[in-house]
Amino acid sequence: MHKLAKLRKEYSKASLDISNVLTNPIDQFNKWFSEAMEAEALEPNAMSLATINNEHRPSCRIVLLKGIEGDRFLFFTNYQSHKGKDLENNPVCALTFFWPEVERQVRIEGNVTRVDDHKSEEYFQSRPIGAQIGAWSSPQSTVISGREILEERVKQMEKKFEGQSPLPKPHQWGGFQVEPLMIEFWQGRENRLHDRIEYRMENGTWKLQRLAP
Repeated sequence: MHKLAKLRKEYSKASLDISNVLTNPIDQFNKWFSEAMEAEALEPNAMSLATINNEHRPSCRIVLLKGIEGDRFLFFTNYQSHKGKDLENNPVCALTFFWPEVERQVRIEGNVTRVDDHKSEEYFQSRPIGAQIGAWSSPQSTVISGREILEERVKQMEKKFEGQSPLPKPHQWGGFQVEPLMIEFWQGRENRLHDRIEYRMENGTWKLQRLAP
């Protein structure tokens, strides 16, 4: 614990103020995302996804952002997975992006709905064939006795769909879209006095405010 408590990094690459952010947080996100890519951030579209189950217990995992359409953030998964069931029962979530290369973090909170089936199939069929086979093979989040179960299912699916490409989308697989109600931009600063600008949706309009670190 002693060594862990001493881990510390100072942030000094940039600053952030209400006077230099864009009016629309989606535009601001796209700007920061482009800058994270330019900085060669490792998987800049990786984001933590926090959900709530029926017992009001939170759960968090890393997923990949696969698009922004209008003002909604898209990702895809197995609807029968833990996160899929959480989102069906409690259609709210929180997302967090962290780009250490540019010392930035973005937090998003919002409501969740399913992506329409046509769009989900279109994305599914754009994936590598191996990933398509994997989606058909994995009973995501269920208990299995060993990896050999997955390997056997992969062989079965490869035989079933031999010669087909792309594959049809499994009925239990598809996308979710997050409609943000809050987006916070965090810029690391020295001495833990970080810059935080929050956009909050109020009566159909984005309200900007600065938060203390």
